[in-house]
Amino acid sequence: MSTAHPALIVEALEPAFTEAAAAWAARLGLPLGSATTEEFTVQVGAQGLQLVQRGPEAPGPVRVDFVEGAAAHRRKFGGGAGQMIAKAVGIGPGVRPRILDATAGLGRDAFVLATLGCAVTLVERQPLIAALLEDGLARAARDHEAAGIVALMTLVQADSTAYLQRGEGEVPEVIYLDPMFPHRDKSALVKKEMRLFRPLVGDDLDAPALLAAALARASHRVVVKRPRKAPAIEGAKPGYVLEGKSSRYDIYPKKSFKTS
Repeated sequence: MSTAHPALIVEALEPAFTEAAAAWAARLGLPLGSATTEEFTVQVGAQGLQLVQRGPEAPGPVRVDFVEGAAAHRRKFGGGAGQMIAKAVGIGPGVRPRILDATAGLGRDAFVLATLGCAVTLVERQPLIAALLEDGLARAARDHEAAGIVALMTLVQADSTAYLQRGEGEVPEVIYLDPMFPHRDKSALVKKEMRLFRPLVGDDLDAPALLAAALARASHRVVVKRPRKAPAIEGAKPGYVLEGKSSRYDIYPKKSFKTS
């Protein structure tokens, strides 16, 4: 984790959102005002909470949206239980495992798993990302199509390694990890979320400790999502791998769902 974070400020995009912006500023321990020189701004407006980076080549705003866009499209046309992520976590006839997503991020994979009927606990340690998630979940809960899905999603703001080591909550059958690793290919276009979050969050340099904690806590399996050509996390070796075009799932089995 990097410790030097860029300056941040919270601003209301319209006067009607001043009170909400003040509440988020207080919760996040950030100043409230109008952005001038800050590189990053947390904005509160009609579309909810969003993070914006300023500058000529900055990506667009990032928010959590489970109702429109890519999340809605994948919910409707994503391939259901035939998706590779479904196979990776062990979804099958009559099997919808309890999942803990220990690197929740913007919640996309967790939402897919909840769409398939799994109860998912999302653990996110970075307060701002957790705030974006909380806001997205609250807005989705007001949508008649998404409400039933996000009802299966529970957000916890905590350091995942410590959370797992403390043994909090019900024992998850599956623990899902998608760590942010150092990006070495300077020429590749990185997703705008990664471009935004890396200065704020840093790399998951403690991924080996998180994997070890996950293996000690999960009852049935640990699943790690990785770029297809990236090395496995240091430590225990995966039992098997599911590989796609750009990513893969390293699977660490502990117990079969068929005999549980």
